[in-house]
Amino acid sequence: MNLRFLETFVWVARLRSFRLTAEKLFSTQASISSRIAVLEEDLGVKLFLRDSRGVTLTPEGQRVLEYAEKMVNTMHHLRQSLDRSRTIAGRVRIGAMDSVIHTWLSTVVKRAMQAYPQLEIELTADAALNLCDQLQKGYLDVIFQTDLLRLETVRNIELARYPIRWIVAKGSAYDRPYPSLEALGAERVITFVKNSRPHQDILSLFHLNGVTSPRINCVNSVAAMTRLIGDGFGIGAVPPALVRQALADGTLAVVQVDNHPPALDIVASWRIGAGLEVNESIVEIATQVVADFCLEVGDDMAMAVSPVLAASLPETSHAGS
Repeated sequence: MNLRFLETFVWVARLRSFRLTAEKLFSTQASISSRIAVLEEDLGVKLFLRDSRGVTLTPEGQRVLEYAEKMVNTMHHLRQSLDRSRTIAGRVRIGAMDSVIHTWLSTVVKRAMQAYPQLEIELTADAALNLCDQLQKGYLDVIFQTDLLRLETVRNIELARYPIRWIVAKGSAYDRPYPSLEALGAERVITFVKNSRPHQDILSLFHLNGVTSPRINCVNSVAAMTRLIGDGFGIGAVPPALVRQALADGTLAVVQVDNHPPALDIVASWRIGAGLEVNESIVEIATQVVADFCLEVGDDMAMAVSPVLAASLPETSHAGS
């Protein structure tokens, strides 16, 4: 039995798409289909059912997958043991929300390129909810967002927490003391994209403090939020880590009020399995970069979280910004 064809079968089962598998393996759909056809003939069973939504495993295919993953894993471990100096190549697709892009993502990419010069890195910027959906569908390999994903083929690690504060333009109409969160909630508030984790947390915070109709403006860009806050459009609910330079030079200021929104969690999630070891290497690089970043900016802007891998669980959770 051709182990290369077994590996192709494993990828089709993971990605649920012949087209995505062809892209991942730098091949063509016709070649992928041919490999699966040969494998089905060798085994004497039908492995996949195809419809307009993609491909799904047959009951026989599900049983074959259990053994195929073990065989492919063994093959990869054998190759690694025979040639530990083998150059890692191929492509890894990384997705990140704006908060990560504006803090430490470029350092992760730089170190990854230095460690694996033959590796092609493809970047996607999007809201956390969309990133989680793309990871689940196989369009991304590693994502940095806000929630632990409960998927059998995904691992997670909490990297850091960014405290969120009420931020205003220095000298603007909003730059004044607020006796309560209720008083602050009467003003225009600028924060992350609608239905993101920070947006939901802010709505809950206002509700618990008697603010029934807050004026919240949701913006999907950190640069746009920063510009609006700096122009005196409203009170920002953002992590100081994203505007630390403006806070340092006195352009922006933190409002002194008793209640602040919950911190923004930064989570790495990545696909696991044979042939995906580079994903974990990228996350290891990110863990060190984030630890360095937190030390540099201090706990009032970013707090590192102990790098303990979260167990994979059988269902998905809601993802935020």
